[in-house]
Amino acid sequence: MSGADGWVSTGLAWRDGRALLSAVHGRRTHEREVVPGTEVGWSLGGPRRCIGALLAGRDERTPCPHRAGIAPDGASVQCAPCQSVDRGLALARDRILDDGRTYRLYLAWFGEGLLKVGLTAEQRGTSRLLEQGALAWTFAARGGLPAVRRAELTLSSSGLARERFKARAKVEHWWEHGDTDHRRAVLTDARARAHELLHGHDVELLPGHPVVDHVAVFGLTGGAPDAYHAVEGLAHGAVVAGRLRAPIGRHLLLDRPDGEPPLLLDTRLLTGWTLTPAPGRPASGLSLVPRVRPEAPDTQEPLF
Repeated sequence: MSGADGWVSTGLAWRDGRALLSAVHGRRTHEREVVPGTEVGWSLGGPRRCIGALLAGRDERTPCPHRAGIAPDGASVQCAPCQSVDRGLALARDRILDDGRTYRLYLAWFGEGLLKVGLTAEQRGTSRLLEQGALAWTFAARGGLPAVRRAELTLSSSGLARERFKARAKVEHWWEHGDTDHRRAVLTDARARAHELLHGHDVELLPGHPVVDHVAVFGLTGGAPDAYHAVEGLAHGAVVAGRLRAPIGRHLLLDRPDGEPPLLLDTRLLTGWTLTPAPGRPASGLSLVPRVRPEAPDTQEPLF
């Protein structure tokens, strides 16, 4: 990613099963696939700016007309005016009642006790599940937006699954996530219970949809690294560098050549910064928080 004034990061998205980092320079867009083993290095230039909005009827993001600045260490990547017209946010906030598209209702498993219900446009395929970092998931039903949204509310109000989990809760379950058979059993049972709750709803139930497992895709078969440093904040002049591991949702894990613990970067923090190549430079200027795998509970019975 290069340019006279640098490229502005617009984040990470999944398409056709591939994780793509994107950046813009004026009206030009550059995409780079996240390939494990690749060495990367970017110097960040500020101020951090709003990345614009996805408008109804358009496939490409419209740049922010105000070139508004946004908080350097926040997860929000848009200014208030762009948030108000973004169709994705409007959908998430129930401001779009129907858009004529077919939607799918999904159940996603992020760890023990973290079962989520949500919806995604059928044309997006499985991208939303990959972007959310779902360790396993299945589609439960399909239909128009109003009907699928009512089904989503029915399942969440029943207590079967929740509509949202914070990223930190998901990440903490990367160390321990059971085995494939367990994940499949949990989701198969949850889908059967969901179909009972959705009896009489105006949706097409999908009892035969397979349970899809992403643990190997995310490189988490052996769990997350025993120790790593989570990037909590970025600043002008900071350098993000390392060797990429498999992406996990919208998170990047980067191994460092100096033997320090890997970095975990939520790419939403990278979004809005101007990036210029920084080959050979170590990571620096980052606000880091150490994370360590919790010790296994002592199950040995006391002697006395």
